[in-house]
Amino acid sequence: MALKELFSTDIGLLSLFTIGFVIVMAAYIYRFAKRHIAEDERNAKLGH
Repeated sequence: MALKELFSTDIGLLSLFTIGFVIVMAAYIYRFAKRHIAEDERNAKLGH
């Protein structure tokens, strides 16, 4: 019943889109932060 409503109603599809968007945004922020932390560590080791 709940899955049928999730995939067939407007509010269900909007909820599904929102959940997907939040997951993608979290993955992007994680990669962004991890990349910049590694860059800062490299710069600290080089003395910049």
